[in-house]
Order: sequence, then C-alpha cells, then structure tokens
Amino acid sequence: MPKMMKRRKKSRKGKKHKKGPVDAEPEELVRAPHSFVIHRGAVGGYCVALTKDLRKVMEPFTASSVQVKKRNSVKDFISVSGPLHVSHLLIVTNTQVGPYLRIMRTPKGPTLTFRIHSYSLCQDILSSVKKQLNADKMYKHAPLIVLNNFTSDENHMKLMATMFQNMFPTINVTKVSLSDIKRVVMINYNTTSKLIDFRHYGIRVVPIGVSKGVKKILQSKVPNLARFQDVSEFLTKPGMLSESEVEDDPNSHVTLPQTLSSRGNIAQSKSSVRLFELGPRMTLQLIKIEEGLMDGEVMFHELVHKTEEEKRAIQKRIAQRKRLKEERKRTQEQNKKRKEQLKEEHKKKSLAGMHKKQKVEADAIMKKHGNDAQSEAVDDDVQYYREEVGEEPQPEMFDPNNAQVKFRPPKLPMKRKSPYGKKDNAGNKKFKRGNQDGDKKNKGGKKFGGSKKVLGSKIRKKSQRN
Repeated sequence: MPKMMKRRKKSRKGKKHKKGPVDAEPEELVRAPHSFVIHRGAVGGYCVALTKDLRKVMEPFTASSVQVKKRNSVKDFISVSGPLHVSHLLIVTNTQVGPYLRIMRTPKGPTLTFRIHSYSLCQDILSSVKKQLNADKMYKHAPLIVLNNFTSDENHMKLMATMFQNMFPTINVTKVSLSDIKRVVMINYNTTSKLIDFRHYGIRVVPIGVSKGVKKILQSKVPNLARFQDVSEFLTKPGMLSESEVEDDPNSHVTLPQTLSSRGNIAQSKSSVRLFELGPRMTLQLIKIEEGLMDGEVMFHELVHKTEEEKRAIQKRIAQRKRLKEERKRTQEQNKKRKEQLKEEHKKKSLAGMHKKQKVEADAIMKKHGNDAQSEAVDDDVQYYREEVGEEPQPEMFDPNNAQVKFRPPKLPMKRKSPYGKKDNAGNKKFKRGNQDGDKKNKGGKKFGGSKKVLGSKIRKKSQRN
C-alpha cells in the first residue's frame, strides 16, 4: 500500500522580501506638482461628491483614494507633503453662507480662499449629454491649463494666475506627444462681476472632409447597407450627417504636426478639435489671500478693508503671537531635554538596582550551595563520631551555624564510690554516716535518705561524755 503524503502545514511567517536597491523615481515625476484634495467639517453629500470630482480633475498627480478621518488635522497632511512631493493642498468646507475652496501652496503658503457661488457635479453634466463617451483613459495624463483675462497688473491677480498655473505640470512643446493631451482645464475671469468660471473638458480630434460613412469605416464599425442600392450612396450621401457631426467653425480646424493614435488623424492632415464637457463646473470668487498656511498676515481681502494703523496693529499682534509661539516651543524643547535626562537617570538607577538584585540572588545561591556542602561534611563527621565513639554527639558539636560554641567532650559514666571503702588506722572499715551496725535503711544524713536525727549518734555522744 503506498504511503500517504503528509499534509503541508501553513506557516504564519510572512514572506521575506529580498533586500535590493530601490529604484529612484524619475525626475519628471518628482518635479510634477502633486496635490491633496480633502474636505473638512460637516460639508454634506454634495460637497463630498465635489471633492471627488476635483480629485479626478487633478489626476494622475493626486491622492485619488485618500481617506480623511475626523481626528486628522491639516497639519497631518502638511507633515507628509514633503516626503510625498505634495505641492498643493485643496480643502473644501461648508458654512452657513455657502461652500468655500481653499488652495494652499505647501509648505510655506500662500493660501487663497474662494467662495463657491454655484457648482455642478460630473454626474449632472454627463447625464445631460445624449451621447456619452468613455473618458476613463483620459485621466492617465495631466490636463492642459488655459487662463483667460488674467492680464491685470494688480498683485492679487498675478498671484492668483501663478497659483492656477503651478497646480498643473508644465508642458515642453518640443517633446510633448499630442496623443497624451486628452483634457483641458479652462479658467476665465470676468472683470465686471469679478467671478471666475472653472470648466473641465475632454479633447477629441476628428478628421475633416470625410463623410459619416467613411468615418464609420475608419473607426472599424460595420455599416448597415440594407437601405442603399450601392456602396457609393453610403459614402457620398450628405443627408446622413447629423447636426452634431456637421463641420463646425473653421477656427477649430488645425493641421496635425504628429500622427495621433485615433483613426484618420495623420500627420500634416487637417482635423477638427472638439471639446465635450467632463465636469465639474464651478463659479468662484476670490475672497482672501493670506501668507503662510491659514495663519499669516492677510495680503488681500475682497470684503474687508483696513487702514494703515489697523494693518500695523495686526502686524504687531501677529509678530507677538509668533514670538510667544517660539518661546513656548523653546520651553517645550527644554522640558523635553530635562525629561529625557530624568528618564536616563531613572534608567541607570533601575539597571543598577537590577544588577544589585541579581548579585544578591547569586550570593544567596552560592551561600545555599556552600551550606549544603558544609551540611554534607557535618553529616560525615556525625557518622564518623557515631562509629568511633558509639554515642550520639551533642547538637552543638557539629553545628555550622553555631561556630562560637566551644567543643565540650561528653561526660563518661563514673562508678559510685562506696561509703565503706575506706579503713581507719587500726584497719577497720569506717563509714561516713549511718549506724555502726551498717543499717542500710538509716545511712544517716538527710541527703542519703536518712532521718534528720539519728538515735545511734546521740547514744554514742552520751557514752563519750560519761
């Protein structure tokens, strides 16, 4: 019977990634302006959708799926903007007056605040178009930026135009590929109403001088010839053109310097440039420009005008605020250093205490082992004493813990001397106490169990007197 294969066990260890050189990002990608588009506060569902549409406008150099939580602050995004090469931060907020859009240049500003008077979402614009086109491939490349009527000599107009231009990557005309230009952002400034129109279009290039039938053949579409007598009718019948496909303004005709990826657009041939709106659509008004990231001096305000004295007071207050901030920062650094020193001292004391404890425990273990060895030696001495002497030794004789106790030899049993063992000068045995007859019961003396008054002794004393 063949042996059964053991089932392979799944290991919980993760895959080991091979360490190797990390490929550096291309210089064009690093130099391109990147952006964060977020919303702050309770803005509502429409403003959230507007935020997502603005992310699509800023693609591909934006965080299209960034997740914003309530605990995140603007400082969190600014702190990570450096490593991620983020140059602009767009924030959508909503107030009782209406929604606002802030555009910040990281890391040092300035900050432009716009009020959104009206806006339309991408889904609203696409739903109003009869023929919808697939625009997913258009977001793989950055759009063009076209500014109109930003020719004023005022400082805030120059700054606003520069901010809009720097939000999108620059284009090298000599190296650009026309097939990569699929979108355009148009920003128009109305000098009378001081409103800004924001539009986002997709670009489509169509060959001109070609009938609808030929276009279908060029686009690899199979035509329906059931209504025609001959193929020439399909190619030359002018009534088959719809209003949307009729040749438009001659100003949109261009001569292509390159061959495009779309069919029929060959180099040095004439084509028509057509735009279709992608959205979103916004009408903005510049409200305020301030230095820094929402915490500096106000450089321009559309609604509030300050006198020179008020401006100086504001500058003084801002300088004092910065000075206090620097002092607090300096104090915090000092406290941090002091706490780190206390932590190091506490760590050293803890390590010293741990070493001391380990040393005490090691000494206790060594002492215990020494006592065990000594107790074994004492047991050997006790056994030797038992074998040689034949008796049990005294407890303190071999006690290792009572080294000051002097050795006392055991008392050997001694024979008791008889009171009748001694003789007098005449050779007669004499006795110490008791009667002369040797009565054992009355040995004489209280110590040896006799009576206190011995009768025989009295008689002997009387006889001696007589």
